[in-house]
Amino acid sequence: MPMPKRIDADDYFARLEPHQRPHLEALRELSRRVAPHAREVLKWNQPTYVLDDNTALWMLQNFKHHCSLRFTPEFFAPHQSQVAAAGEEYGAGFIKLPYDRPLPTSLLESLMRDRLRDQGA
Repeated sequence: MPMPKRIDADDYFARLEPHQRPHLEALRELSRRVAPHAREVLKWNQPTYVLDDNTALWMLQNFKHHCSLRFTPEFFAPHQSQVAAAGEEYGAGFIKLPYDRPLPTSLLESLMRDRLRDQGA
């Protein structure tokens, strides 16, 4: 069943299931702290943090049993060994974050800061 269309990022977060909310709210807070100059917009019905030129930095995604922090595959590929060494699951461009495990905040912040440097922001 398709996800209902969200109006904006606040609407997205308001519609989260109770078990999804802690991780995604923490990711939102981390995103705002690491990239206070980035705009929070919806792209593909998901919160996405973008620069003034609309370059996407990263996206938050929610699923039934996990959420994901998604980057471009080109940016993320060289970081996969770092993610694997931390014991985290990943795929092409994303790190999988199960709701029943604590967020690897230091790792996520490091990835976000590297993405900002990658974009010269």
